[in-house]
Amino acid sequence: MKALVAYSTRTKNTQKIGELIAEGILSSGIEVDTVPVRDIERAEDLERYDALVFGSATEGEDVMWGMEKMLKLAEEANLKGKVGGAFGAYGWSGEAPEKIYVIMKNTFEMDMVRSFLRLKAGEIEDNKEEARAYGHEIARKTTK
Repeated sequence: MKALVAYSTRTKNTQKIGELIAEGILSSGIEVDTVPVRDIERAEDLERYDALVFGSATEGEDVMWGMEKMLKLAEEANLKGKVGGAFGAYGWSGEAPEKIYVIMKNTFEMDMVRSFLRLKAGEIEDNKEEARAYGHEIARKTTK
């Protein structure tokens, strides 16, 4: 079993959340690749994972450009039925994780966990366990 945690970040807050989620997945015995979205070049690269977790900071009430580009690429991949999750850091409004979640569920037809994870940028340290628990949830759904 293998999972991918891919993120788009500007201030490294979303990256920190992604790394915590990856810790949760890894502690369940699933191999994890944690990468910035710019490292994903082909749709086929996504198909080799059993679970995919995409994260983006919210930029002007939307996902960051890098994540948007990667989601367009992901449309070419067959992700139907794969386990999925979405996350992101935010300063004010935090719409990006929900937008990613909806695309993964409705467009890619992925088997999504209960909800997306959204953490306020200044409160990540206080919510490390919540992020790790999200990773555990991804792992549980993947190994079912």
